[in-house]
Amino acid sequence: MKAWIRFMGRDAAQLRPTVLEALQGVGIEWVVCGAQAPAGLGVLVFNEVDTSTLDAVRDSRMNTMTRVLAVATTSQGLAAGACWRLLQAGASDALVWEGSRDAAAEIAARLERWHAVDRIIESPAVQRRLVGRAPSWLPVLRQLVEVAAFTDASVLLLGESGTGKEEVARLIHELDRRPNRRDLVTLDCTTVVPELSGSEFFGHERGSFTGAANARDGAFALADGGTLFLDEVGDLPLALQAQLLRVVQERLYKRVGANAWQQTDFRLVCATNRELSEQVTQGGFRRDFFHRILSWMCRLPPLRERPEDILPLAQHFLRTLRPDMELELDPHVREYLLMREYPGNIRELRQLIGRICKRHVGSGPITVGDIPPDDRPSSEGPGDWRDVSFAQAIQRALSLGAGLKEIGRSASDTAIRLVLAEEQGNLQRAARRLGVTDRALQLRRAQHDE
Repeated sequence: MKAWIRFMGRDAAQLRPTVLEALQGVGIEWVVCGAQAPAGLGVLVFNEVDTSTLDAVRDSRMNTMTRVLAVATTSQGLAAGACWRLLQAGASDALVWEGSRDAAAEIAARLERWHAVDRIIESPAVQRRLVGRAPSWLPVLRQLVEVAAFTDASVLLLGESGTGKEEVARLIHELDRRPNRRDLVTLDCTTVVPELSGSEFFGHERGSFTGAANARDGAFALADGGTLFLDEVGDLPLALQAQLLRVVQERLYKRVGANAWQQTDFRLVCATNRELSEQVTQGGFRRDFFHRILSWMCRLPPLRERPEDILPLAQHFLRTLRPDMELELDPHVREYLLMREYPGNIRELRQLIGRICKRHVGSGPITVGDIPPDDRPSSEGPGDWRDVSFAQAIQRALSLGAGLKEIGRSASDTAIRLVLAEEQGNLQRAARRLGVTDRALQLRRAQHDE
Protein backbone atom coordinates (compact mmCIF):
# COMPACT_ATOMS: atom_id res chain seq x y z
CA MET A 1 0.00 0.00 0.00
CA LYS A 2 1.27 3.49 -0.91
CA ALA A 3 0.76 6.75 0.97
CA TRP A 4 2.21 10.25 0.97
CA ILE A 5 3.75 12.07 3.93
CA ARG A 6 4.47 15.75 4.52
CA PHE A 7 6.46 17.41 7.30
CA MET A 8 5.61 20.95 8.48
CA GLY A 9 7.66 22.93 10.98
CA ARG A 10 11.19 22.67 12.40
CA ASP A 11 10.46 20.02 15.03
CA ALA A 12 8.65 17.88 12.45
CA ALA A 13 11.60 18.20 10.05
CA GLN A 14 13.99 17.06 12.78
CA LEU A 15 11.86 13.98 13.40
CA ARG A 16 11.77 13.11 9.72
CA PRO A 17 14.53 10.41 9.71
CA THR A 18 13.07 8.72 12.80
CA VAL A 19 9.52 8.81 11.48
CA LEU A 20 10.41 7.53 8.01
CA GLU A 21 12.51 4.68 9.40
CA ALA A 22 9.72 3.61 11.76
CA LEU A 23 7.08 3.82 9.04
CA GLN A 24 9.22 1.82 6.65
CA GLY A 25 9.24 -0.93 9.22
CA VAL A 26 5.45 -1.32 9.11
CA GLY A 27 5.52 -2.15 5.39
CA ILE A 28 3.97 0.95 3.85
CA GLU A 29 5.57 2.55 0.80
CA TRP A 30 5.92 6.28 1.49
CA VAL A 31 6.24 9.23 -0.87
CA VAL A 32 7.60 12.37 0.81
CA CYS A 33 5.90 15.42 -0.73
CA GLY A 34 6.14 19.19 -0.47
CA ALA A 35 3.37 21.76 -0.61
CA GLN A 36 1.42 19.84 -3.26
CA ALA A 37 0.13 16.58 -1.78
CA PRO A 38 -0.93 13.90 -4.27
CA ALA A 39 -4.36 12.31 -4.14
CA GLY A 40 -4.92 9.33 -1.91
CA LEU A 41 -4.01 8.40 1.65
CA GLY A 42 -1.55 10.65 3.42
CA VAL A 43 0.03 11.74 6.69
CA LEU A 44 0.71 15.31 7.76
CA VAL A 45 3.36 15.61 10.51
CA PHE A 46 3.36 19.02 12.25
CA ASN A 47 4.49 20.89 15.36
CA GLU A 48 1.40 22.96 16.10
CA VAL A 49 -2.02 23.63 14.65
CA ASP A 50 -1.79 27.08 13.12
CA THR A 51 -3.23 28.66 9.98
CA SER A 52 -0.65 27.03 7.70
CA THR A 53 -1.37 23.58 9.17
CA LEU A 54 -5.13 23.95 8.70
CA ASP A 55 -4.60 25.30 5.17
CA ALA A 56 -2.41 22.28 4.36
CA VAL A 57 -5.20 19.94 5.46
CA ARG A 58 -7.80 21.86 3.45
CA ASP A 59 -5.59 21.95 0.36
CA SER A 60 -4.97 18.21 0.58
CA ARG A 61 -8.71 17.62 0.76
CA MET A 62 -9.37 19.51 -2.48
CA ASN A 63 -9.48 16.01 -3.94
CA THR A 64 -12.42 14.30 -2.22
CA MET A 65 -10.76 10.86 -2.42
CA THR A 66 -7.82 12.08 -0.31
CA ARG A 67 -7.77 11.19 3.39
CA VAL A 68 -5.39 12.92 5.77
CA LEU A 69 -4.07 11.60 9.08
CA ALA A 70 -2.76 14.52 11.15
CA VAL A 71 0.18 13.58 13.41
CA ALA A 72 1.45 16.05 16.03
CA THR A 73 5.10 15.70 17.08
CA THR A 74 4.14 16.17 20.77
CA SER A 75 0.93 16.18 22.80
CA GLN A 76 1.18 19.96 23.01
CA GLY A 77 0.42 20.09 19.30
CA LEU A 78 -3.12 18.82 19.93
CA ALA A 79 -3.80 20.91 23.03
CA ALA A 80 -6.63 23.44 23.46
CA GLY A 81 -9.06 21.73 21.09
CA ALA A 82 -6.59 21.59 18.19
CA CYS A 83 -7.71 18.07 17.26
CA TRP A 84 -11.25 19.31 16.64
CA ARG A 85 -10.04 22.13 14.42
CA LEU A 86 -8.10 19.58 12.36
CA LEU A 87 -11.19 17.42 11.91
CA GLN A 88 -13.24 20.47 10.95
CA ALA A 89 -10.61 21.35 8.33
CA GLY A 90 -10.96 17.89 6.82
CA ALA A 91 -8.53 15.56 8.60
CA SER A 92 -9.87 12.05 9.13
CA ASP A 93 -8.07 11.56 12.44
CA ALA A 94 -5.37 13.09 14.65
CA LEU A 95 -2.80 11.48 16.94
CA VAL A 96 0.53 12.20 18.67
CA TRP A 97 3.91 10.71 17.72
CA GLU A 98 5.99 11.13 20.87
CA GLY A 99 4.77 9.23 23.91
CA SER A 100 2.77 6.73 21.87
CA ARG A 101 3.41 3.03 22.53
CA ASP A 102 3.86 2.40 18.79
CA ALA A 103 2.90 5.42 16.68
CA ALA A 104 4.03 3.81 13.42
CA ALA A 105 1.75 0.80 13.99
CA GLU A 106 -1.16 3.10 14.86
CA ILE A 107 -0.64 5.07 11.66
CA ALA A 108 -0.39 1.90 9.59
CA ALA A 109 -3.56 0.44 11.14
CA ARG A 110 -5.58 3.53 10.29
CA LEU A 111 -4.28 3.79 6.74
CA GLU A 112 -4.85 0.09 6.08
CA ARG A 113 -8.45 0.35 7.29
CA TRP A 114 -9.08 3.46 5.17
CA HIS A 115 -7.51 1.77 2.16
CA ALA A 116 -9.75 -1.28 2.66
CA VAL A 117 -12.84 0.92 2.93
CA ASP A 118 -11.98 2.87 -0.24
CA ARG A 119 -11.30 -0.39 -2.08
CA ILE A 120 -14.77 -1.64 -1.14
CA ILE A 121 -16.29 1.67 -2.28
CA GLU A 122 -14.77 1.11 -5.72
CA SER A 123 -16.12 -2.46 -5.88
CA PRO A 124 -19.12 -3.41 -8.07
CA ALA A 125 -21.16 -4.19 -4.94
CA VAL A 126 -21.13 -0.51 -3.99
CA GLN A 127 -20.92 1.03 -7.46
CA ARG A 128 -24.13 -0.57 -8.65
CA ARG A 129 -26.07 0.60 -5.60
CA LEU A 130 -24.74 3.92 -4.30
CA VAL A 131 -23.44 6.43 -6.85
CA GLY A 132 -21.72 9.71 -6.09
CA ARG A 133 -18.60 11.30 -4.63
CA ALA A 134 -19.91 14.66 -3.38
CA PRO A 135 -18.04 16.08 -0.35
CA SER A 136 -21.24 15.80 1.70
CA TRP A 137 -21.84 12.18 0.62
CA LEU A 138 -18.42 10.47 0.49
CA PRO A 139 -17.75 10.64 4.29
CA VAL A 140 -21.21 9.16 4.90
CA LEU A 141 -20.56 6.40 2.38
CA ARG A 142 -17.21 5.61 4.02
CA GLN A 143 -18.87 5.31 7.42
CA LEU A 144 -21.57 3.06 5.99
CA VAL A 145 -19.04 0.75 4.35
CA GLU A 146 -16.89 0.58 7.47
CA VAL A 147 -19.72 -0.21 9.87
CA ALA A 148 -21.21 -2.74 7.42
CA ALA A 149 -18.03 -4.64 6.56
CA PHE A 150 -16.01 -4.39 9.77
CA THR A 151 -18.62 -4.47 12.56
CA ASP A 152 -21.85 -6.27 13.43
CA ALA A 153 -23.48 -3.12 14.82
CA SER A 154 -27.16 -2.35 14.42
CA VAL A 155 -27.71 0.71 12.23
CA LEU A 156 -30.29 3.50 12.37
CA LEU A 157 -30.67 5.35 9.06
CA LEU A 158 -32.16 8.84 9.15
CA GLY A 159 -33.02 10.93 6.12
CA GLU A 160 -35.73 12.50 4.05
CA SER A 161 -37.94 10.36 1.85
CA GLY A 162 -36.15 9.30 -1.32
CA THR A 163 -32.56 9.64 -0.04
CA GLY A 164 -31.79 5.94 -0.59
CA LYS A 165 -32.29 4.38 2.85
CA GLU A 166 -33.50 1.06 1.45
CA GLU A 167 -30.54 0.81 -0.94
CA VAL A 168 -28.22 1.51 1.99
CA ALA A 169 -29.89 -1.24 4.02
CA ARG A 170 -29.38 -3.69 1.16
CA LEU A 171 -25.73 -2.67 0.91
CA ILE A 172 -25.18 -3.15 4.65
CA HIS A 173 -26.60 -6.65 4.32
CA GLU A 174 -24.51 -7.42 1.25
CA LEU A 175 -21.26 -6.26 2.88
CA ASP A 176 -21.91 -8.15 6.12
CA ARG A 177 -19.07 -10.64 6.52
CA ARG A 178 -20.77 -13.15 8.81
CA PRO A 179 -20.14 -16.71 7.66
CA ASN A 180 -23.23 -18.45 6.28
CA ARG A 181 -25.15 -15.18 6.26
CA ARG A 182 -28.79 -15.71 5.43
CA ASP A 183 -31.48 -13.45 3.95
CA LEU A 184 -32.43 -9.80 4.23
CA VAL A 185 -35.97 -9.54 5.62
CA THR A 186 -37.75 -6.21 5.08
CA LEU A 187 -40.76 -5.09 7.09
CA ASP A 188 -42.49 -1.80 6.26
CA CYS A 189 -43.71 -0.52 9.62
CA THR A 190 -46.33 1.70 7.97
CA THR A 191 -48.20 -1.39 6.75
CA VAL A 192 -48.26 -3.30 10.03
CA VAL A 193 -51.86 -3.75 11.23
CA PRO A 194 -51.93 -3.40 15.04
CA GLU A 195 -54.22 -6.41 15.48
CA LEU A 196 -51.81 -8.65 13.55
CA SER A 197 -48.53 -7.05 14.58
CA GLY A 198 -47.67 -9.85 16.99
CA SER A 199 -47.93 -12.42 14.22
CA GLU A 200 -45.98 -10.20 11.79
CA PHE A 201 -43.02 -9.90 14.14
CA PHE A 202 -43.14 -12.98 16.38
CA GLY A 203 -45.08 -15.51 14.30
CA HIS A 204 -47.91 -17.62 15.73
CA GLU A 205 -48.92 -21.16 16.60
CA ARG A 206 -51.73 -22.99 14.87
CA GLY A 207 -55.08 -22.11 16.43
CA SER A 208 -53.66 -19.27 18.54
CA PHE A 209 -56.37 -16.93 17.22
CA THR A 210 -59.30 -16.99 14.83
CA GLY A 211 -58.03 -17.66 11.32
CA ALA A 212 -54.68 -19.11 12.42
CA ALA A 213 -55.15 -22.36 10.52
CA ASN A 214 -51.42 -23.04 10.37
CA ALA A 215 -48.33 -22.06 12.30
CA ARG A 216 -46.37 -19.18 10.83
CA ASP A 217 -42.89 -17.72 11.23
CA GLY A 218 -42.63 -14.00 11.92
CA ALA A 219 -39.97 -11.52 10.89
CA PHE A 220 -37.66 -12.38 13.80
CA ALA A 221 -37.56 -16.04 12.83
CA LEU A 222 -37.18 -15.33 9.11
CA ALA A 223 -34.28 -12.96 9.77
CA ASP A 224 -32.38 -15.46 11.92
CA GLY A 225 -28.80 -15.55 10.60
CA GLY A 226 -29.46 -12.59 8.31
CA THR A 227 -30.55 -8.96 8.47
CA LEU A 228 -33.87 -7.49 9.62
CA PHE A 229 -34.69 -4.14 7.99
CA LEU A 230 -37.45 -2.18 9.73
CA ASP A 231 -38.38 0.54 7.27
CA GLU A 232 -40.10 3.65 8.67
CA VAL A 233 -39.53 2.47 12.24
CA GLY A 234 -40.77 5.87 13.44
CA ASP A 235 -44.31 4.78 12.55
CA LEU A 236 -44.38 1.89 15.04
CA PRO A 237 -47.12 2.31 17.69
CA LEU A 238 -45.86 2.85 21.24
CA ALA A 239 -47.43 -0.39 22.48
CA LEU A 240 -45.63 -2.40 19.81
CA GLN A 241 -42.32 -0.69 20.61
CA ALA A 242 -42.68 -2.01 24.17
CA GLN A 243 -43.22 -5.54 22.88
CA LEU A 244 -40.07 -5.37 20.75
CA LEU A 245 -37.72 -4.28 23.53
CA ARG A 246 -36.70 -7.76 24.69
CA VAL A 247 -36.11 -9.27 21.28
CA VAL A 248 -34.08 -6.26 20.08
CA GLN A 249 -31.82 -6.42 23.13
CA GLU A 250 -31.71 -10.12 24.00
CA ARG A 251 -32.72 -11.74 20.70
CA LEU A 252 -35.40 -13.80 22.50
CA TYR A 253 -39.07 -13.98 21.52
CA LYS A 254 -42.23 -16.08 21.84
CA ARG A 255 -44.62 -16.93 19.07
CA VAL A 256 -48.21 -15.81 19.62
CA GLY A 257 -49.91 -18.67 21.45
CA ALA A 258 -46.64 -20.35 22.49
CA ASN A 259 -45.00 -20.74 25.92
CA ALA A 260 -41.40 -21.45 24.90
CA TRP A 261 -38.83 -18.73 24.24
CA GLN A 262 -36.99 -18.97 20.93
CA GLN A 263 -33.55 -17.63 20.08
CA THR A 264 -32.80 -15.56 16.99
CA ASP A 265 -29.65 -13.85 15.73
CA PHE A 266 -30.01 -11.05 13.22
CA ARG A 267 -28.44 -7.74 12.33
CA LEU A 268 -30.93 -4.93 12.82
CA VAL A 269 -31.17 -2.02 10.37
CA CYS A 270 -33.86 0.60 10.99
CA ALA A 271 -34.79 3.59 8.83
CA THR A 272 -37.08 6.57 9.19
CA ASN A 273 -37.71 10.00 7.70
CA ARG A 274 -38.81 11.28 11.10
CA GLU A 275 -36.65 13.05 13.69
CA LEU A 276 -36.79 10.32 16.33
CA SER A 277 -35.01 12.39 18.98
CA GLU A 278 -37.80 14.99 18.73
CA GLN A 279 -40.43 12.26 18.89
CA VAL A 280 -38.79 10.92 22.05
CA THR A 281 -38.92 14.38 23.63
CA GLN A 282 -42.58 14.79 22.63
CA GLY A 283 -43.54 11.31 23.85
CA GLY A 284 -44.22 9.86 20.41
CA PHE A 285 -41.39 7.33 20.55
CA ARG A 286 -40.15 5.31 23.52
CA ARG A 287 -36.80 6.49 24.87
CA ASP A 288 -35.68 2.97 25.85
CA PHE A 289 -36.53 1.55 22.43
CA PHE A 290 -34.80 4.49 20.71
CA HIS A 291 -31.55 3.83 22.53
CA ARG A 292 -31.73 0.10 21.84
CA ILE A 293 -31.84 0.65 18.07
CA LEU A 294 -29.26 3.46 18.26
CA SER A 295 -26.10 1.36 18.19
CA TRP A 296 -24.84 3.38 15.21
CA MET A 297 -26.65 6.21 13.45
CA CYS A 298 -26.19 7.55 9.94
CA ARG A 299 -27.92 10.59 8.47
CA LEU A 300 -28.24 10.46 4.66
CA PRO A 301 -27.94 13.91 3.05
CA PRO A 302 -30.75 15.13 0.76
CA LEU A 303 -29.94 15.57 -2.92
CA ARG A 304 -29.89 19.38 -2.59
CA GLU A 305 -26.80 18.98 -0.36
CA ARG A 306 -24.95 16.88 -2.94
CA PRO A 307 -25.52 18.69 -6.26
CA GLU A 308 -22.22 17.32 -7.63
CA ASP A 309 -23.86 13.88 -7.72
CA ILE A 310 -26.91 14.85 -9.80
CA LEU A 311 -25.30 14.22 -13.20
CA PRO A 312 -23.47 11.01 -12.16
CA LEU A 313 -26.75 9.70 -10.73
CA ALA A 314 -28.61 10.67 -13.91
CA GLN A 315 -26.06 8.81 -16.06
CA HIS A 316 -26.31 5.81 -13.73
CA PHE A 317 -30.08 5.71 -14.11
CA LEU A 318 -29.74 6.06 -17.89
CA ARG A 319 -27.44 3.02 -17.98
CA THR A 320 -29.84 1.09 -15.74
CA LEU A 321 -32.97 1.97 -17.70
CA ARG A 322 -31.41 1.72 -21.17
CA PRO A 323 -28.65 -0.89 -20.91
CA ASP A 324 -28.86 -1.49 -24.65
CA MET A 325 -27.15 1.83 -25.53
CA GLU A 326 -24.87 4.52 -24.09
CA LEU A 327 -27.03 7.63 -23.94
CA GLU A 328 -25.61 11.10 -23.31
CA LEU A 329 -27.23 14.30 -22.05
CA ASP A 330 -26.86 17.41 -24.16
CA PRO A 331 -25.65 20.61 -22.37
CA HIS A 332 -29.13 22.11 -22.01
CA VAL A 333 -30.50 18.97 -20.37
CA ARG A 334 -27.51 18.84 -18.03
CA GLU A 335 -28.14 22.44 -17.04
CA TYR A 336 -31.82 21.70 -16.49
CA LEU A 337 -31.06 18.72 -14.24
CA LEU A 338 -28.57 20.72 -12.19
CA MET A 339 -30.86 23.69 -11.65
CA ARG A 340 -34.06 21.74 -10.97
CA GLU A 341 -35.28 21.16 -7.41
CA TYR A 342 -35.83 17.60 -6.14
CA PRO A 343 -38.10 17.55 -3.08
CA GLY A 344 -38.35 13.78 -3.59
CA ASN A 345 -34.55 13.51 -3.67
CA ILE A 346 -32.86 10.62 -5.51
CA ARG A 347 -36.14 8.78 -6.02
CA GLU A 348 -37.58 11.81 -7.82
CA LEU A 349 -34.49 12.13 -10.03
CA ARG A 350 -34.75 8.46 -11.00
CA GLN A 351 -38.43 8.80 -11.87
CA LEU A 352 -37.68 11.90 -13.95
CA ILE A 353 -34.94 10.08 -15.89
CA GLY A 354 -37.40 7.22 -16.39
CA ARG A 355 -39.95 9.55 -17.96
CA ILE A 356 -37.29 11.13 -20.17
CA CYS A 357 -36.08 7.69 -21.33
CA LYS A 358 -39.59 6.69 -22.36
CA ARG A 359 -39.83 9.73 -24.68
CA HIS A 360 -36.34 9.47 -26.19
CA VAL A 361 -35.88 7.85 -29.60
CA GLY A 362 -32.74 7.08 -31.54
CA SER A 363 -29.18 6.67 -30.31
CA GLY A 364 -28.27 10.36 -30.19
CA PRO A 365 -28.03 12.52 -27.07
CA ILE A 366 -31.05 13.27 -24.92
CA THR A 367 -32.33 16.77 -25.71
CA VAL A 368 -34.77 19.21 -24.12
CA GLY A 369 -37.62 17.86 -26.26
CA ASP A 370 -37.34 14.55 -24.37
CA ILE A 371 -38.31 16.28 -21.13
CA PRO A 372 -42.06 15.79 -20.59
CA PRO A 373 -44.07 19.06 -20.78
CA ASP A 374 -45.15 18.84 -17.13
CA ASP A 375 -41.51 18.62 -16.05
CA ARG A 376 -40.26 21.59 -18.04
CA PRO A 377 -39.40 24.87 -16.28
CA SER A 378 -42.10 27.50 -16.39
CA SER A 379 -39.65 30.30 -17.27
CA GLU A 380 -37.06 30.52 -20.03
CA GLY A 381 -34.45 28.86 -17.92
CA PRO A 382 -34.27 26.60 -14.89
CA GLY A 383 -33.36 29.48 -12.58
CA ASP A 384 -30.53 31.57 -11.17
CA TRP A 385 -27.62 29.56 -9.79
CA ARG A 386 -27.03 32.34 -7.27
CA ASP A 387 -29.86 31.07 -5.10
CA VAL A 388 -30.46 30.97 -1.35
CA SER A 389 -27.87 28.23 -0.76
CA PHE A 390 -25.24 30.33 -2.54
CA ALA A 391 -26.04 33.32 -0.33
CA GLN A 392 -26.02 31.14 2.77
CA ALA A 393 -22.54 29.81 1.96
CA ILE A 394 -21.20 33.36 1.60
CA GLN A 395 -22.97 34.44 4.78
CA ARG A 396 -21.32 31.59 6.70
CA ALA A 397 -17.90 32.53 5.31
CA LEU A 398 -18.42 36.16 6.36
CA SER A 399 -19.53 35.14 9.84
CA LEU A 400 -16.32 33.10 10.22
CA GLY A 401 -14.22 36.15 9.36
CA ALA A 402 -13.41 35.47 5.69
CA GLY A 403 -12.72 38.53 3.53
CA LEU A 404 -13.71 39.25 -0.04
CA LYS A 405 -10.34 38.08 -1.43
CA GLU A 406 -10.48 34.78 0.43
CA ILE A 407 -14.10 34.12 -0.58
CA GLY A 408 -13.33 34.85 -4.24
CA ARG A 409 -10.25 32.64 -4.23
CA SER A 410 -12.11 29.79 -2.54
CA ALA A 411 -14.99 30.05 -5.02
CA SER A 412 -12.56 29.92 -7.96
CA ASP A 413 -10.59 27.02 -6.47
CA THR A 414 -13.80 25.09 -5.82
CA ALA A 415 -15.05 25.69 -9.38
CA ILE A 416 -11.72 24.46 -10.79
CA ARG A 417 -11.75 21.37 -8.56
CA LEU A 418 -15.34 20.46 -9.49
CA VAL A 419 -14.86 20.91 -13.24
CA LEU A 420 -11.56 19.00 -13.27
CA ALA A 421 -13.25 16.15 -11.39
CA GLU A 422 -16.19 16.11 -13.82
CA GLU A 423 -13.82 16.18 -16.81
CA GLN A 424 -11.57 13.52 -15.25
CA GLY A 425 -8.55 15.83 -15.14
CA ASN A 426 -8.72 16.92 -18.79
CA LEU A 427 -7.36 20.51 -18.73
CA GLN A 428 -8.60 21.44 -22.20
CA ARG A 429 -12.22 20.50 -21.52
CA ALA A 430 -12.10 22.03 -18.05
CA ALA A 431 -10.68 25.32 -19.36
CA ARG A 432 -13.36 25.46 -22.07
CA ARG A 433 -16.14 25.06 -19.49
CA LEU A 434 -14.57 27.65 -17.20
CA GLY A 435 -14.21 30.16 -20.02
CA VAL A 436 -10.42 30.49 -19.71
CA THR A 437 -7.44 29.38 -21.77
CA ASP A 438 -5.54 26.18 -21.05
CA ARG A 439 -2.52 28.30 -20.10
CA ALA A 440 -4.52 30.42 -17.65
CA LEU A 441 -5.87 27.31 -15.97
CA GLN A 442 -2.39 25.79 -15.71
CA LEU A 443 -1.04 29.02 -14.17
CA ARG A 444 -3.92 29.14 -11.69
CA ARG A 445 -3.25 25.58 -10.57
CA ALA A 446 0.49 26.28 -10.30
CA GLN A 447 -0.17 29.34 -8.11
CA HIS A 448 -2.41 27.25 -5.90
CA ASP A 449 0.24 24.55 -5.54
CA GLU A 450 2.97 26.98 -4.44
